[in-house]
Amino acid sequence: MSTCTTVSRSLDEPMSGTAATATTWLLLEQPGPWGPKALTSSHLDPALGRALEAAAGGTGVRVALIRRPGRHADPGTPSVRRVYAAHTVPGRVWLHSADTRDPQRLLGLDFAALGAGDPRSFAAVLGGRPHRGDPLALVCTNGRRDRCCALLGRPLAAELIASGVRGVWEVTHLGGHRFAPTVLVLPYGYAYGRAGAHTVKEALHGVREGRVVVEGCRGCSAWERPGQAAELAVRSAAGEYRAGVLDVTRTDGTGPRWEVTVAHADGRRWRVTVVQGASLPPRPESCGAAVLGTPARMDVVDVRELRPTALAS
Repeated sequence: MSTCTTVSRSLDEPMSGTAATATTWLLLEQPGPWGPKALTSSHLDPALGRALEAAAGGTGVRVALIRRPGRHADPGTPSVRRVYAAHTVPGRVWLHSADTRDPQRLLGLDFAALGAGDPRSFAAVLGGRPHRGDPLALVCTNGRRDRCCALLGRPLAAELIASGVRGVWEVTHLGGHRFAPTVLVLPYGYAYGRAGAHTVKEALHGVREGRVVVEGCRGCSAWERPGQAAELAVRSAAGEYRAGVLDVTRTDGTGPRWEVTVAHADGRRWRVTVVQGASLPPRPESCGAAVLGTPARMDVVDVRELRPTALAS
């Protein structure tokens, strides 16, 4: 029986513009097994999980659980847990970390401020500080959400650890199971699909050099899907791979067609036409789906650099 991943790969389904959207990621270490909706089906207090989901709603913050790669026999609740917060909007990117003995303290965070890029509550509530270590590679491995994530994600995480890559964590959910193994690289917030160890290592090396790897990239989580596709298209068209120099400044349209304006830090502008299509033929969007679907795809049909006289139009 084919998995959702093998079908997607065989149909060469495009991945651009499929990343989960979040201006800020809030990550809490939670070892042990995870259920399909890990915030409320793990060893984390489900009442806390529901409260975190509610607090993050509409703020741009996405909450996920992380654990160290390896065997997941129940090790018991750790006395100290690692917490990360990462803001992914270009020009204001940051990654902070903290340790806590009481995850209930996360409810004291100012989620609206975190989503807007203000880390002060993370410092005040958790004693968080700018993360000085390696960039993070979060590999989705939650087989209870979709078996492909475990079958493909866990070996990838293990391979990265075995080859000496630092900053690797398993994560509960990044969306797009059919693109497994899926990986999110922080602090810049670019997601990757069908990722091999080489791509992840190159993406992490790129972070250290301040550049973005577009091979296998699904998009930057800071933007909605049309903006993700537009930004990657401009990078390819302009040969611009430096991190933090492109910004999605305007999106006109409500679908299925958008005109997206992408701005460069040097003043250049592009207008990108993105059209939403349906991926055909119908295929499983996840291994647990009861019916076949036609997942939306973001097709870039035009990339135009704007002359200065066209910027006001």
